[in-house]
Amino acid sequence: MKPIIEFLNVSVILDTASNAKALDLKELIIKSGGNAAILGPNGSGKSTFMRLITRELYPEPEDGTVCRIWGEERWNVFQLRSLLGIVTPYMAFKVNQNITVEDTVLSGFFSSIGIPHRDYITKDMRKKAESNMDFLGILRLKERFVTEVSTGEARLALIARALAHDPKALVLDEPTSGLDIKAAFKFREYLRKLSKHGTNVIIVTHDLEDIIPEVSRVVLLDKGSVFKDGPIEQVLTDENLSKLYSSPLKVVKGKHGYRAEFV
Repeated sequence: MKPIIEFLNVSVILDTASNAKALDLKELIIKSGGNAAILGPNGSGKSTFMRLITRELYPEPEDGTVCRIWGEERWNVFQLRSLLGIVTPYMAFKVNQNITVEDTVLSGFFSSIGIPHRDYITKDMRKKAESNMDFLGILRLKERFVTEVSTGEARLALIARALAHDPKALVLDEPTSGLDIKAAFKFREYLRKLSKHGTNVIIVTHDLEDIIPEVSRVVLLDKGSVFKDGPIEQVLTDENLSKLYSSPLKVVKGKHGYRAEFV
C-alpha cells in the first residue's frame, strides 16, 4: 500500500528576505498500518509540516523533491477526505459559531463548516453522523451549539466530522491544546479507542503526554529538520529529549502513555 505521507528533499521557505528554510526534510515517510507521532518544541516546524499536508503551503521546486500524500502529488479535497481526516486548532476556531454539534459533524460530508443546504443531507448521512457521535460519546450533545459545549467536546465533534467518510488515517495537530487535565485525559482515551478500531492516527504535538500507548513510531523535529526517527523505544529516550528541548529531562512511561520530568 502507498505511504500515507512521503516527503523527500522537501524544503519550505517562509521568509524570502532571509531565504531561511522553515522546513528541510531529507526523508520523512509514514506508511499505512501504524500510528506515529511528530514531536517537537515550538519553532521546530510542526505547523509548517501540517500546512504542507493541508496544501496551504507547497515545497520549493527543487530537483528530487517528492511531496506525496497517499502516493499523489496533488489532491482534490473531495478525493482526499475519504483517505485522510485532518483536525487542527484552526478548525476549532472556525467552528466557534452558532452551529450545533450535529451540524458540525454533518458538515464533514461537504468539506465545509456548517451545512451549505439542508436538502443535501440524506438519511444515511444522519445515521453515519449519529454513529460517529455515539462512538465518541457526544451523541447526547447533538442539539447543543458548539459554543455551549466544552473545548474537549468540541474537539471530539471535529473528529466525528473528520470520520464522516471513514478515512484510513487521521492527522491531529496539537490535539489537547486548550484542554484541562481531565478533558485531555478523556480525549486521549478516545484517540486510543479510534486506534483500536482500526484508524491510523498521526499525532503532531509538542506535548509528550499526547503520545498514546498505541503509537509505535516517533519523529522528533528540530529547527525544521528530522532530529530522530524510529521505533518509540529507541527515540523517546532521556538523552534525545534532553537534547531536543535543551533541558535535562527524564522520560517516564506509564499505563496511559508518556510524560517528561525535569531532573
